[in-house]
Amino acid sequence: MTDSDQYKSIRTQTLALIKEITLTPKPSYSVGGQSFSWQQYLDQLQKTVDWCNSRLEEADPQSGMSQSFEIQSRGST
Repeated sequence: MTDSDQYKSIRTQTLALIKEITLTPKPSYSVGGQSFSWQQYLDQLQKTVDWCNSRLEEADPQSGMSQSFEIQSRGST
């Protein structure tokens, strides 16, 4: 498996997670002093997609592989 194939695989898996999370939004929460923010998690997933896109663009700048995906909050914070 080439690096580009791995980047594409990571991006595909991450986009599937983003889709799953945004289709069934959950509220952020705190338990026992620990907090979890779904929006922060989505932001990190978006950074992973952006990272993959930049690596793919570096590997083949002529391919036009770079795609932009934006996460939009569905009211869960």
